Amino acid sequence: MKKLNVLLLLISSLLIISCESNTYQELTEVVNNPTYEANIKTIMTDNCIGCHSAGDQYPNLETYDEVKDACENGEVICRIEGTCGEIMPTSGPMPEELINQIKLWSTTGYINQ
Repeated sequence: MKKLNVLLLLISSLLIISCESNTYQELTEVVNNPTYEANIKTIMTDNCIGCHSAGDQYPNLETYDEVKDACENGEVICRIEGTCGEIMPTSGPMPEELINQIKLWSTTGYINQ
């Protein structure tokens, strides 16, 4: 029984030691020309749609047109940066890389495809 416990402890230790930890920033690919379909839609789905979908909180952020309109009206960027009102998402700020993707998307003309 002791040998089995020691063996289990050894295997568990090896698994823990061999695990690699990466931050979200390390896993986020830098994109120079973000598009809604390739980059922004995923950010919105992962961070915003839970609350900002039809029938929930204004503004809706489910479609290209809704996200573009909310960015053009200044609602999205200032809220995710925390420069106006309560920071969004309410669970905590998004990684800076994602915020920068949205800002770059807006300055490059809100490319859809």
